[in-house]
Amino acid sequence: MTKTKICGITNTKDALLAAKLGAWAVGFIFYKKSPRSIGGFKAQKIVKQLPPFVTPVGVFVNQKEGAVKDILDFCGITTAQFHGDESASYCKRFGKKYKVIKALRVSEKFDPKSVKDFPAAAFLLDTLSDEGYGGTGKTFDWQAAKAVKNFGKPVILSGGLNPENVLWRWRMSGLTRSMSPRAWKKRRGSRIPTSSSNSWKRPGFKTCRTAGGAETS
Repeated sequence: MTKTKICGITNTKDALLAAKLGAWAVGFIFYKKSPRSIGGFKAQKIVKQLPPFVTPVGVFVNQKEGAVKDILDFCGITTAQFHGDESASYCKRFGKKYKVIKALRVSEKFDPKSVKDFPAAAFLLDTLSDEGYGGTGKTFDWQAAKAVKNFGKPVILSGGLNPENVLWRWRMSGLTRSMSPRAWKKRRGSRIPTSSSNSWKRPGFKTCRTAGGAETS
């Protein structure tokens, strides 16, 4: 079953819309350099309004362990996504209390065997870019997802997905659980549906919605 996650939530309206469209999880970015960063008080308020069975995820980039745990506990979030250069030992220290999603940036030199080092519940694959740690909208060779999937952990695809390519990418990569179709338009500081084109009604998005929703990262 394909599951989906909307990342970069900054307001209650977007969070509830994501849930209505079938998202399995919504991500809150606690990285100040991101245009969609959010503070703990605001995130906590949104988390409290999420419906049952929608998982809130805290997204962090190279932040101190104590600060991360304080934010997670304050907001009532039990899943942490590490999108920076966090080591395997760093991730391991979160494993007893929290679920960990480790983001790996993919380039031509990416070695799928590197996932073996991380004690993560799932892996998110995104494109390596000099522009930042994620959210660039650029694609990578998603054949790498097949190799990562062979290690028995859920894989989340991120980067450059849209209603036109998502179904084809899903079939090509062989994923059956987690993916991230880019069916939402970026606006600085928020995520909004591309309502002008009704993108969530297009065939690729409808397929993902039936399987579990729509995601972007």
